[in-house]
Amino acid sequence: MNTIQNNFKEFINHCKYEKNLSEKTIKAYSIDITQFIKFLIEKEHSLDIDKITKVEIREYLEEISFLKPKSIKRKIATMKAMFNFFEFEDKILINPFRKMRIKIQENKTLPKVMEIRDVNAIFKLAYFKYNSCKDLNAYSYFESLRNVVVIELLFATGGRVSEIANLKKEDMDFYSGTVSIKGKGNKERNIQICNKETLKILKEYYKTFKIKIQNSGGFFLINRLGNKLSDQSIRGIVKILSKEAKIQKHITPHVFRHTLATLLLEKDVDIKYIQSILGHSSIMTTQIYTHVNRKKQRQILTTKHPRKDFSMQC
Repeated sequence: MNTIQNNFKEFINHCKYEKNLSEKTIKAYSIDITQFIKFLIEKEHSLDIDKITKVEIREYLEEISFLKPKSIKRKIATMKAMFNFFEFEDKILINPFRKMRIKIQENKTLPKVMEIRDVNAIFKLAYFKYNSCKDLNAYSYFESLRNVVVIELLFATGGRVSEIANLKKEDMDFYSGTVSIKGKGNKERNIQICNKETLKILKEYYKTFKIKIQNSGGFFLINRLGNKLSDQSIRGIVKILSKEAKIQKHITPHVFRHTLATLLLEKDVDIKYIQSILGHSSIMTTQIYTHVNRKKQRQILTTKHPRKDFSMQC
């Protein structure tokens, strides 16, 4: 039978082995399609892919309308990709998306960023905890050193939390000071670590816990059990450090990414270089950082506004 269940796995294999999409993307695709299949069953619609029309898709859009625009856009993108595959493979005669114009309005929100003093406060606290540990065999020493490395990597590379968690020793070149990051769609980008303190602490961490890192399968960041440090654990580390540093904002690993981009932009770094560092496929994504915070705006208008060049005083 030409049902969606029978063809679903073939589409997933195409994404996995031919398009070489990341494990995270494959998982998201599987969840989205499973939810669509569940919808079809509950509404007693046909599961034959030839009989799925824009009528069913419009009904599905209504069904998921309560979700955030970003989630809806992702689910629709998944469905489009699957039906495009079915069409390309001649499994269907008519692609229901061909005559549909779906526009999901997504509210544009400026990224949350930290002031440089907030970043400094987190770094100072992390290094204080590390320098306070005298017993090199204690778990607190391992934890404090690893936590310093976590925030150094987040801020040095601007990497996404999953990219940082998935780093392996083979991705770290201490000689050249380069970190190789595998981003979305398995696209690789190399980030140069130019700060001597950052490079020094990375080397110290590896030298101290080399055996544990090797035993973990080569993952650079590990937990107390010697396994790969999870995305959630990294979020927890950032949350605890920012809270103990008495920062009022809700700080996440992604805020480090936003902050790096914004601070680089404020130092007049060309947006194309920032795009390359962050691994954005489109410059449009990077342009969200062209907003100027109030402090910087005040500084610019105070020193650069042409009105200061003339006076009305007699």
